[in-house]
Amino acid sequence: MKIFIVYIFFLNTVVLSFNTQYYRVDTIPLNMSVATKKERFYHLVVPSIVRVHKKLLSEYLRTKSNVDNNRIQTRIKYLREQHKVTTNKDLLLAMKPHPPSIVIAQAAMESAWGTSRFFREANNVFGMWSKNPKEARIAAGIKRNGNTTIWLRKFYSIDESVKEYYALMGKGKAFHAFRKVRYETDDVFKIIKKLDKYSEIGHLYGEELGKLIRFNKLTQYDK
Repeated sequence: MKIFIVYIFFLNTVVLSFNTQYYRVDTIPLNMSVATKKERFYHLVVPSIVRVHKKLLSEYLRTKSNVDNNRIQTRIKYLREQHKVTTNKDLLLAMKPHPPSIVIAQAAMESAWGTSRFFREANNVFGMWSKNPKEARIAAGIKRNGNTTIWLRKFYSIDESVKEYYALMGKGKAFHAFRKVRYETDDVFKIIKKLDKYSEIGHLYGEELGKLIRFNKLTQYDK
C-alpha cells in the first residue's frame, strides 16, 4: 500500500494528514524504515514548528511596524525589558524568527528524526540542557567527564519546546552574529553559516544542516 501525504493549507498553517497510522511521541513503530521514521517526524514535529513560527513572525512584524512608525512606546519598552535589550534595533534582531526549514533541519539532527530518548520522554526536540533544578527535567544517559550528570529540559508539549528554542536563539549571547544575519536576510543558506556556535563541530554544523535542507527539500515550509 502506498503512503500518501496530504498537505492542507488553512490559515497559512500546514496540516499533515496520513492515511496509514497514528504516531505518538513516546512510541517508535517496530521495524521502522527510514521513510516511516521521517514520516513520523514530519507528522509530530513540523506542524508545531510552522505554528510557532507563524505566531512569532506576526508578533515581529507588528512590533517592527510600531518601531518604524514610532507607535505604542509603552509596549516597545516592555518588549525591550522582556528580551533584555536596550535598543529597538536589538529588539527586532531578537524577535525576528528564522525560517522553518532551519528549525526543522535542526530538530531532525538534534532528535535523530524524533527517535532520541529526550524527545520521546521529554518532548525535548533540540536536546536543550537544564541548569535549573527547579524546572522539569530528566537526566541524560551519559555523564560529563564520567561523573557529572547532564540534565535535559522536559517540556509539556512540542510547541513549548519550539518556543523555548526560538527564545534561546533570540537571547543567547553566543548567537548575536546569527541574529544579525537572519535580520538582514531570509536566505537560509547564508543564515545557517552563523550557527557554528550551536554545536561543538563548529562550521561543519551549518554544512550538515545545508545538506539536510537540500536533500529533504525543507525550504518548501518557508513559503
